[in-house]
Amino acid sequence: MSDDPRRNALGRGLSALLGEEGGAGAAAEAPDGPRSVPVELLHPGRYQPRRNFDAEGQQALVDSIRAQGILQPLLVRRHPEQEGHYEIVAGERRWRAAQAAQLHEVPVLLREIADREALEIALVENVQRQDLNPLEEAEGYRRLLDEFRHTQEDLARAVGKSRSHIANMLRLLALPEEVQELMRNGGLTAGHARALIGLENAAALAHRIVKSGMSVRQVERLARGQPKDKERRDQSASLTGPRDADTAVLERELTQLLGLKVQIVFNGQGGILSVHYRTLEQLDDVLRRLNSLPPQPRA
Repeated sequence: MSDDPRRNALGRGLSALLGEEGGAGAAAEAPDGPRSVPVELLHPGRYQPRRNFDAEGQQALVDSIRAQGILQPLLVRRHPEQEGHYEIVAGERRWRAAQAAQLHEVPVLLREIADREALEIALVENVQRQDLNPLEEAEGYRRLLDEFRHTQEDLARAVGKSRSHIANMLRLLALPEEVQELMRNGGLTAGHARALIGLENAAALAHRIVKSGMSVRQVERLARGQPKDKERRDQSASLTGPRDADTAVLERELTQLLGLKVQIVFNGQGGILSVHYRTLEQLDDVLRRLNSLPPQPRA
Protein backbone atom coordinates (compact mmCIF):
# COMPACT_ATOMS: atom_id res chain seq x y z
CA MET A 1 0.00 0.00 0.00
CA SER A 2 2.73 2.48 0.93
CA ASP A 3 4.50 1.88 -2.45
CA ASP A 4 1.67 3.53 -4.42
CA PRO A 5 3.22 6.77 -5.81
CA ARG A 6 -0.13 8.59 -5.81
CA ARG A 7 -0.68 7.68 -2.14
CA ASN A 8 2.78 8.98 -1.25
CA ALA A 9 1.99 12.18 -3.17
CA LEU A 10 -0.88 12.93 -0.83
CA GLY A 11 1.45 13.65 2.07
CA ARG A 12 3.38 16.15 -0.08
CA GLY A 13 0.24 18.07 -1.00
CA LEU A 14 -2.26 18.44 -3.79
CA SER A 15 0.25 19.96 -6.19
CA ALA A 16 2.15 16.65 -6.28
CA LEU A 17 -0.99 14.62 -6.86
CA LEU A 18 -2.24 16.92 -9.62
CA GLY A 19 1.07 16.74 -11.47
CA GLU A 20 1.99 20.38 -10.78
CA GLU A 21 5.45 19.66 -9.36
CA GLY A 22 8.43 19.61 -11.69
CA GLY A 23 9.83 16.54 -13.41
CA ALA A 24 8.95 14.24 -16.29
CA GLY A 25 6.98 11.93 -14.02
CA ALA A 26 4.70 14.75 -12.95
CA ALA A 27 4.02 15.78 -16.55
CA ALA A 28 3.20 12.19 -17.50
CA GLU A 29 0.55 12.00 -14.76
CA ALA A 30 -1.30 15.13 -15.97
CA PRO A 31 -2.91 14.08 -19.30
CA ASP A 32 -5.58 16.79 -19.35
CA GLY A 33 -5.22 20.49 -18.62
CA PRO A 34 -7.88 22.75 -17.13
CA ARG A 35 -11.20 23.11 -18.91
CA SER A 36 -14.15 25.43 -18.24
CA VAL A 37 -17.37 23.82 -17.00
CA PRO A 38 -20.74 25.47 -16.28
CA VAL A 39 -21.29 25.74 -12.52
CA GLU A 40 -24.65 23.93 -12.76
CA LEU A 41 -22.92 20.76 -14.00
CA LEU A 42 -20.86 20.50 -10.80
CA HIS A 43 -22.04 18.80 -7.59
CA PRO A 44 -20.58 18.62 -4.04
CA GLY A 45 -18.48 15.53 -3.41
CA ARG A 46 -19.91 12.62 -1.46
CA TYR A 47 -16.62 12.33 0.42
CA GLN A 48 -16.22 16.00 1.36
CA PRO A 49 -15.35 15.95 5.10
CA ARG A 50 -16.24 19.59 5.57
CA ARG A 51 -19.75 20.34 6.86
CA ASN A 52 -19.50 23.99 7.94
CA PHE A 53 -18.45 26.90 5.73
CA ASP A 54 -17.41 30.01 7.68
CA ALA A 55 -19.50 32.92 6.38
CA GLU A 56 -16.79 35.56 6.88
CA GLY A 57 -14.09 33.47 5.22
CA GLN A 58 -16.43 32.54 2.39
CA GLN A 59 -17.27 36.20 1.71
CA ALA A 60 -13.56 37.03 1.53
CA LEU A 61 -13.17 34.29 -1.08
CA VAL A 62 -16.15 35.66 -3.06
CA ASP A 63 -14.54 39.12 -3.10
CA SER A 64 -11.21 37.64 -4.22
CA ILE A 65 -12.86 35.69 -7.06
CA ARG A 66 -14.74 38.77 -8.21
CA ALA A 67 -11.45 40.67 -8.38
CA GLN A 68 -9.08 38.02 -9.74
CA GLY A 69 -11.15 35.04 -10.85
CA ILE A 70 -10.43 31.46 -9.79
CA LEU A 71 -6.66 31.00 -9.75
CA GLN A 72 -6.58 27.25 -8.98
CA PRO A 73 -8.83 24.85 -10.93
CA LEU A 74 -11.24 22.60 -9.06
CA LEU A 75 -10.41 18.89 -9.05
CA VAL A 76 -13.39 16.84 -10.30
CA ARG A 77 -14.35 13.36 -11.44
CA ARG A 78 -17.24 12.18 -13.58
CA HIS A 79 -20.53 12.00 -11.71
CA PRO A 80 -21.47 8.32 -11.16
CA GLU A 81 -25.19 8.89 -11.78
CA GLN A 82 -25.62 11.95 -14.02
CA GLU A 83 -24.18 11.81 -17.53
CA GLY A 84 -22.22 14.93 -18.44
CA HIS A 85 -22.07 16.12 -14.83
CA TYR A 86 -19.11 16.17 -12.45
CA GLU A 87 -18.50 15.55 -8.76
CA ILE A 88 -16.17 17.94 -6.93
CA VAL A 89 -13.24 16.19 -5.23
CA ALA A 90 -11.39 19.35 -4.14
CA GLY A 91 -12.58 22.94 -4.42
CA GLU A 92 -16.16 23.06 -3.14
CA ARG A 93 -15.53 26.42 -1.40
CA ARG A 94 -14.36 27.92 -4.72
CA TRP A 95 -17.43 26.52 -6.51
CA ARG A 96 -19.79 27.99 -3.92
CA ALA A 97 -17.96 31.32 -3.99
CA ALA A 98 -18.01 31.39 -7.80
CA GLN A 99 -21.80 31.09 -7.75
CA ALA A 100 -22.05 33.89 -5.19
CA ALA A 101 -19.79 35.98 -7.45
CA GLN A 102 -22.20 35.19 -10.34
CA LEU A 103 -19.66 33.33 -12.47
CA HIS A 104 -21.24 31.03 -15.04
CA GLU A 105 -18.22 28.77 -15.57
CA VAL A 106 -15.27 27.61 -13.48
CA PRO A 107 -11.95 25.95 -14.46
CA VAL A 108 -11.65 22.27 -13.54
CA LEU A 109 -9.19 19.41 -13.83
CA LEU A 110 -10.91 16.13 -14.69
CA ARG A 111 -9.31 13.01 -13.22
CA GLU A 112 -10.27 9.35 -12.85
CA ILE A 113 -10.38 9.03 -9.06
CA ALA A 114 -11.61 6.11 -6.94
CA ASP A 115 -13.78 6.64 -3.85
CA ARG A 116 -10.98 6.09 -1.33
CA GLU A 117 -8.66 8.50 -3.11
CA ALA A 118 -11.47 11.06 -3.37
CA LEU A 119 -11.84 11.08 0.42
CA GLU A 120 -8.07 11.21 0.92
CA ILE A 121 -7.65 14.16 -1.42
CA ALA A 122 -10.57 16.11 0.05
CA LEU A 123 -9.25 15.48 3.56
CA VAL A 124 -5.68 16.45 2.69
CA GLU A 125 -6.76 19.66 0.95
CA ASN A 126 -8.81 20.78 3.93
CA VAL A 127 -6.29 19.68 6.58
CA GLN A 128 -3.37 21.40 4.84
CA ARG A 129 -5.37 24.61 4.55
CA GLN A 130 -6.69 24.24 8.11
CA ASP A 131 -10.26 24.49 6.81
CA LEU A 132 -11.73 21.70 8.96
CA ASN A 133 -12.87 21.88 12.55
CA PRO A 134 -11.40 19.10 14.75
CA LEU A 135 -14.50 16.88 14.54
CA GLU A 136 -14.70 17.12 10.75
CA GLU A 137 -11.04 16.13 10.59
CA ALA A 138 -11.59 13.23 13.01
CA GLU A 139 -14.66 12.02 11.11
CA GLY A 140 -12.68 12.08 7.87
CA TYR A 141 -9.96 9.94 9.45
CA ARG A 142 -12.58 7.54 10.82
CA ARG A 143 -14.14 7.08 7.37
CA LEU A 144 -10.76 6.24 5.87
CA LEU A 145 -10.14 3.69 8.63
CA ASP A 146 -13.60 2.12 8.60
CA GLU A 147 -14.75 2.31 4.98
CA PHE A 148 -11.42 1.89 3.20
CA ARG A 149 -9.46 -0.23 5.68
CA HIS A 150 -6.52 2.08 6.24
CA THR A 151 -4.32 1.49 9.25
CA GLN A 152 -3.47 4.49 11.40
CA GLU A 153 0.13 4.27 10.19
CA ASP A 154 -0.90 4.28 6.51
CA LEU A 155 -3.28 7.14 7.17
CA ALA A 156 -0.61 9.22 8.92
CA ARG A 157 1.67 8.85 5.89
CA ALA A 158 -1.14 9.65 3.43
CA VAL A 159 -2.19 12.92 5.07
CA GLY A 160 1.26 14.01 6.23
CA LYS A 161 0.48 13.89 9.96
CA SER A 162 2.03 11.97 12.86
CA ARG A 163 0.37 8.79 14.07
CA SER A 164 -0.11 10.37 17.50
CA HIS A 165 -1.98 13.28 15.88
CA ILE A 166 -4.33 10.84 14.12
CA ALA A 167 -4.94 8.94 17.37
CA ASN A 168 -5.55 12.18 19.30
CA MET A 169 -8.14 13.38 16.77
CA LEU A 170 -9.96 10.02 16.69
CA ARG A 171 -10.31 10.07 20.47
CA LEU A 172 -12.55 13.14 20.15
CA LEU A 173 -15.23 10.95 18.55
CA ALA A 174 -15.59 9.06 21.86
CA LEU A 175 -16.96 12.19 23.55
CA PRO A 176 -20.71 12.50 24.25
CA GLU A 177 -22.71 14.12 21.44
CA GLU A 178 -23.48 17.08 23.69
CA VAL A 179 -19.77 17.82 24.06
CA GLN A 180 -19.19 17.36 20.33
CA GLU A 181 -21.92 19.89 19.57
CA LEU A 182 -20.16 22.46 21.76
CA MET A 183 -17.04 21.85 19.70
CA ARG A 184 -18.90 22.24 16.40
CA ASN A 185 -20.29 25.64 17.37
CA GLY A 186 -16.92 26.87 18.58
CA GLY A 187 -17.71 26.97 22.29
CA LEU A 188 -15.15 24.29 23.16
CA THR A 189 -11.66 23.79 21.69
CA ALA A 190 -10.09 20.42 20.91
CA GLY A 191 -7.62 20.96 23.78
CA HIS A 192 -10.46 21.43 26.26
CA ALA A 193 -12.36 18.46 24.86
CA ARG A 194 -9.42 16.03 24.98
CA ALA A 195 -9.15 16.55 28.73
CA LEU A 196 -12.76 15.37 29.11
CA ILE A 197 -12.39 12.04 27.30
CA GLY A 198 -13.39 9.11 29.50
CA LEU A 199 -14.94 11.22 32.29
CA GLU A 200 -18.36 10.27 33.65
CA ASN A 201 -19.62 13.86 33.78
CA ALA A 202 -17.99 15.13 30.57
CA ALA A 203 -21.10 16.94 29.31
CA ALA A 204 -21.70 18.82 32.56
CA LEU A 205 -18.03 19.79 32.78
CA ALA A 206 -18.07 20.99 29.17
CA HIS A 207 -20.91 23.42 29.90
CA ARG A 208 -19.07 24.60 33.03
CA ILE A 209 -15.91 25.22 30.99
CA VAL A 210 -17.78 27.25 28.37
CA LYS A 211 -19.60 29.30 31.00
CA SER A 212 -16.52 30.10 33.09
CA GLY A 213 -14.02 30.51 30.24
CA MET A 214 -11.49 28.09 31.74
CA SER A 215 -8.09 27.59 30.12
CA VAL A 216 -6.95 24.19 28.85
CA ARG A 217 -4.52 23.83 31.79
CA GLN A 218 -7.31 24.59 34.26
CA VAL A 219 -9.48 21.93 32.60
CA GLU A 220 -6.66 19.38 32.73
CA ARG A 221 -6.21 20.00 36.46
CA LEU A 222 -9.96 19.73 36.99
CA ALA A 223 -10.18 16.49 34.98
CA ARG A 224 -7.51 14.78 37.10
CA GLY A 225 -9.85 14.90 40.10
CA GLN A 226 -12.94 13.63 38.25
CA PRO A 227 -14.29 10.03 38.24
CA LYS A 228 -13.56 8.00 35.13
CA ASP A 229 -16.10 6.25 32.95
CA LYS A 230 -18.35 4.04 35.14
CA GLU A 231 -18.39 1.13 32.70
CA ARG A 232 -14.60 0.79 32.86
CA ARG A 233 -14.62 0.88 36.65
CA ASP A 234 -17.36 -1.74 36.85
CA GLN A 235 -15.52 -3.99 34.40
CA SER A 236 -12.33 -3.83 36.44
CA ALA A 237 -14.20 -4.34 39.72
CA SER A 238 -15.90 -7.49 38.39
CA LEU A 239 -12.55 -9.20 37.79
CA THR A 240 -11.79 -10.48 41.26
CA GLY A 241 -9.35 -13.18 42.16
CA PRO A 242 -6.16 -13.89 44.07
CA ARG A 243 -2.91 -12.38 42.85
CA ASP A 244 -0.44 -15.26 42.84
CA ALA A 245 3.34 -15.27 42.47
CA ASP A 246 3.17 -16.23 38.78
CA THR A 247 1.03 -13.19 37.98
CA ALA A 248 3.45 -10.90 39.83
CA VAL A 249 6.41 -12.37 37.88
CA LEU A 250 4.60 -11.83 34.58
CA GLU A 251 3.88 -8.23 35.53
CA ARG A 252 7.55 -7.59 36.29
CA GLU A 253 8.74 -9.23 33.05
CA LEU A 254 6.27 -7.30 30.91
CA THR A 255 7.14 -4.05 32.69
CA GLN A 256 10.83 -4.60 31.90
CA LEU A 257 10.05 -5.58 28.29
CA LEU A 258 7.84 -2.60 27.52
CA GLY A 259 9.46 0.00 29.75
CA LEU A 260 6.06 0.94 31.21
CA LYS A 261 4.07 -0.19 34.22
CA VAL A 262 2.00 -3.32 33.46
CA GLN A 263 -0.85 -4.61 35.62
CA ILE A 264 -2.63 -7.97 35.30
CA VAL A 265 -6.05 -8.66 36.81
CA PHE A 266 -6.91 -12.39 36.68
CA ASN A 267 -10.37 -13.85 37.34
CA GLY A 268 -9.56 -17.56 37.14
CA GLN A 269 -10.10 -18.01 33.40
CA GLY A 270 -9.20 -14.69 31.79
CA GLY A 271 -8.68 -11.12 32.81
CA ILE A 272 -7.35 -7.70 31.86
CA LEU A 273 -3.81 -6.72 30.90
CA SER A 274 -3.26 -2.97 31.48
CA VAL A 275 -0.32 -0.96 30.18
CA HIS A 276 0.02 2.45 31.85
CA TYR A 277 1.36 5.21 29.61
CA ARG A 278 1.48 9.00 29.89
CA THR A 279 1.90 10.10 26.26
CA LEU A 280 0.95 8.78 22.83
CA GLU A 281 4.66 8.66 21.99
CA GLN A 282 5.09 6.05 24.76
CA LEU A 283 2.18 4.08 23.29
CA ASP A 284 3.79 4.24 19.83
CA ASP A 285 6.99 2.87 21.38
CA VAL A 286 5.04 -0.05 22.90
CA LEU A 287 3.58 -0.89 19.49
CA ARG A 288 7.01 -0.77 17.87
CA ARG A 289 8.42 -3.09 20.56
CA LEU A 290 5.55 -5.55 20.13
CA ASN A 291 5.86 -5.52 16.34
CA SER A 292 9.57 -6.33 16.60
CA LEU A 293 8.98 -9.49 18.70
CA PRO A 294 9.33 -12.80 16.76
CA PRO A 295 6.14 -14.91 16.60
CA GLN A 296 5.94 -17.54 19.33
CA PRO A 297 4.80 -21.14 18.62
CA ARG A 298 1.44 -22.02 20.13
CA ALA A 299 1.50 -24.51 23.02
